[in-house]
Amino acid sequence: MSRRSLHNPAPDAASLRARLDRARAAAAAADTDALLIAPGSDLRYLIGQAGGSFERLTTLVIPADGVPALVLPKLEAPGYADVPADELGIEIVTWVDGDNAYELVADRLGKPGRVAVSDFTPALHVLAFRGALGDAEQTLAGPIVRELRMRKDAAEIHALRDAGAAIDRVHARVHEWLRPGRTEAEVGADITAAIVEEGHTHADFVIVGSGPNGASPHHDVSERVIERGDVVVVDIGGPIAEGYNSDSTRTYAVGEPRDADVAETYAVLQRAQKAAVDAVRPGVTAESIDAAARDIIAEAGYGEYFIHRTGHGIGLDVHEEPYIIKGNALPLEPGMAFSVEPGIYQPGRWGARIEDIVVVTEDGVESVNQRPHDLIVLDA
Repeated sequence: MSRRSLHNPAPDAASLRARLDRARAAAAAADTDALLIAPGSDLRYLIGQAGGSFERLTTLVIPADGVPALVLPKLEAPGYADVPADELGIEIVTWVDGDNAYELVADRLGKPGRVAVSDFTPALHVLAFRGALGDAEQTLAGPIVRELRMRKDAAEIHALRDAGAAIDRVHARVHEWLRPGRTEAEVGADITAAIVEEGHTHADFVIVGSGPNGASPHHDVSERVIERGDVVVVDIGGPIAEGYNSDSTRTYAVGEPRDADVAETYAVLQRAQKAAVDAVRPGVTAESIDAAARDIIAEAGYGEYFIHRTGHGIGLDVHEEPYIIKGNALPLEPGMAFSVEPGIYQPGRWGARIEDIVVVTEDGVESVNQRPHDLIVLDA
């Protein structure tokens, strides 16, 4: 039985209303006449309900000047019954089969010069909007909405702490399942169940990369049988009831590692991950955090084996802004939350990664994950 109730709590109406107001102001500041927000995490952020994307159009129309409207098929309306529309100051506008929902949106907007559409809006809706909105320029809403979502409020940070604690509890139990003679898939199935048991609504991803599979950062699970001496990368996460995600990686050894270079290489990785976390504070750039980890790994001679960015933002999506990568000169601000996860991957041999979710504070950094960073050597 879960340690948490798996209901679907939403922020209070006042918080949501404030988010909608900020979205309208952000649209105006970007010289955009309206945002068209499709079902998904952006919609959940703004009205507390993610909904579902289908061939019938559902969209939240947020004009820079005017009353927002949730336009949706009448048959889908019961799914949005919990949205406090009156308190949020939005209209619910329904349509039925045979109506032209795109023209309905166009009529509300008049003759807009520019509209911004959610990044993951299906192409069938984007192209239909293109026809209905005439000469209006269509841009992505992501650059506007991400400015709101990157800076987490106190409730969001609390949810990320809860998610971090929940996934820490799963990592604390990995010794129950990870042993020689079991397949990665068998271990992954046990971890998947534990992710729910320890407080998530479901497992979003489970990576169990043993031996040479650990050198593939986005390996899933396979039928490979885990052997004594394997180094195993376990990267796991999922959402809690509030919708906010966990994501944490620890590296394990099943008995003493068979490769003689594991201890020395892993020590480099530990230093790199710690240096990157220690570098986090307001005002420094995202790319400087990447450099803090990457420089240590490169100086030790493993630069070619660190093949991905150091981190990604996290919240209602597992991957969102800000991205901790070379070339991103974004200054960090309090409330930004992201992973710090350098890795060293030696093809055909083994790999290792250490990942924590951190939050920028007023004067530094807070990690929401508390599990040890050492290579965890299990009895085998």
